[in-house]
Amino acid sequence: MKKAVLIASLFFFLITSLNAQKTIWFNKENKITQKANASYYRPFPKEVKNGYLIKDYYKDGSVYMEGFSSVNDFNREKYNGKVTFYYKNGNPSFLLNYKKGVINGVKKAFHETGELKSIIRYKDGKQEGVWKTFYKNGKIKTKGKYKNGEKVGVWKTFYKNVY
Repeated sequence: MKKAVLIASLFFFLITSLNAQKTIWFNKENKITQKANASYYRPFPKEVKNGYLIKDYYKDGSVYMEGFSSVNDFNREKYNGKVTFYYKNGNPSFLLNYKKGVINGVKKAFHETGELKSIIRYKDGKQEGVWKTFYKNGKIKTKGKYKNGEKVGVWKTFYKNVY
């Protein structure tokens, strides 16, 4: 009986130790650091069909980022589909779409209070099409176009207090 309890305790200790080692801590510059200097952390990603569900958390436990990657290697992730970043209050800060590790599709940025801040489309990792930024009240702040990642044409800035 004592032997069984000892073995069970040892097994529990080993499992908890291994899980604790799988948590990676990051600072504001997205560099690996110690827990005391960290802004957010990543527990070992959940393995799912053809990849990993990566979910990063602020130190307080609220979600910082989530997305699917075919690779579980920090700074070498190959995201596929929607990747969402969050503010500490739970509102999304960015919504991005990836295809085989390259940003592809619409990227939306939001103000911390939830209003749309900017919208741009990406094609094969480069900005493409109309880019708009918005004031918190929803009115357009800036508008212009990108072609193959380069600004083209006339860019307009709309001021808050005019009209």
